Amino acid sequence: MNEKAMYKLSYGLFVLTSCENGRDNGCIVNTVQQVTTEPNRIIVAINKNNLTHDMVMNTGKFNVSVLSENSKFDTYKHWGMRSGRDTDKLEQIEVSRSANGLVYIAGEETNAFISASVISSQDLGTHTLFLADVTDCEVLNEAESATYSYYQKNIKSKPAAKTSKGFVCTVCGYIYEGDELPADFICPWCNHDASYFEPVQ
Repeated sequence: MNEKAMYKLSYGLFVLTSCENGRDNGCIVNTVQQVTTEPNRIIVAINKNNLTHDMVMNTGKFNVSVLSENSKFDTYKHWGMRSGRDTDKLEQIEVSRSANGLVYIAGEETNAFISASVISSQDLGTHTLFLADVTDCEVLNEAESATYSYYQKNIKSKPAAKTSKGFVCTVCGYIYEGDELPADFICPWCNHDASYFEPVQ
């Protein structure tokens, strides 16, 4: 089975933010979808390992910032490859607050935000699927939304040309230098296992 087939599915990339006890946090998610228009509802799947997951579970509120094709790899590293458990993800980041009091990512890297209030959740094993009412939303600019395919081809870090041996993470672009990748290797940037690495070409 070639799990890279999953990369061919068409979906976007988003920064999902929440706040609990005055602490803001956020993470990268790739599963946000409108499911009904009347009432206006969306679903989002969040990995249980993320601090943001716990915040949404406890507060029932979140914002989604839609990343555009203008987004930079550093943004994905910041929101998706660092843990909010030991990092202040809002430090030196340009944000605004919506009517629900939560932050969304301002600036040219996002083209819209959506505020939502959870009405139900479903345990999916590694993730929780949240169904939520849209309480607010706004278009920020007309840039195209970044799809996962666009991220893979145009945003993700590419292996350095000088590297002739090694293995590259197909999720984030981290390069392990060496002739052989250990079977139990975990990417230090995005925490994916060795099955997500391929030889540097």
